[in-house]
Amino acid sequence: MSVSTPLIPLDHLQPHPRTRFFSLFVAATALLLFASGASGQRKGAPPPEEETGIFKEYRGVQLGMTAEEVRKKLGAPKDKSEEQDFFVFGESETAQIVYDANHKVVTISADFLSTDASVPTGKQVFGSDVEAKPDGSMYKMVRFTKAGYWLSYSRTGGASPMTSITLQKIL
Repeated sequence: MSVSTPLIPLDHLQPHPRTRFFSLFVAATALLLFASGASGQRKGAPPPEEETGIFKEYRGVQLGMTAEEVRKKLGAPKDKSEEQDFFVFGESETAQIVYDANHKVVTISADFLSTDASVPTGKQVFGSDVEAKPDGSMYKMVRFTKAGYWLSYSRTGGASPMTSITLQKIL
């Protein structure tokens, strides 16, 4: 004598549409990441890493300086705390300086809301041009592992672009 299990209709166990969308999104993202990684591998090994970048300071401020040294260089911040200072240099330039527990600079981030000649270009930051995307935006990040920091350059597209340059210690 065998015991049979009655068949239960599974119509009520269908996944919610958002669950299906999320699953498809995750699968598509994984496929894109795999494809971009695989195409990068076909092109050969990455170029050898440079020892250090050409952009190592902002207005005389460097990674590792103390908060006191920064404030002597840049003056009184618009907003300050133990962890971070925020400086305003006119209507189109600001900077954030982030400190570690020892009050030493670990991040320098400068933002520019202008297109004039005072805004650093990708070439001035990296020593080579940063390729613009079709919308005019630009982005590049380089890790200088031996020197212990990374550097990024980001510029939005459009008639009034914002440019951000960030220098951060690798923690």
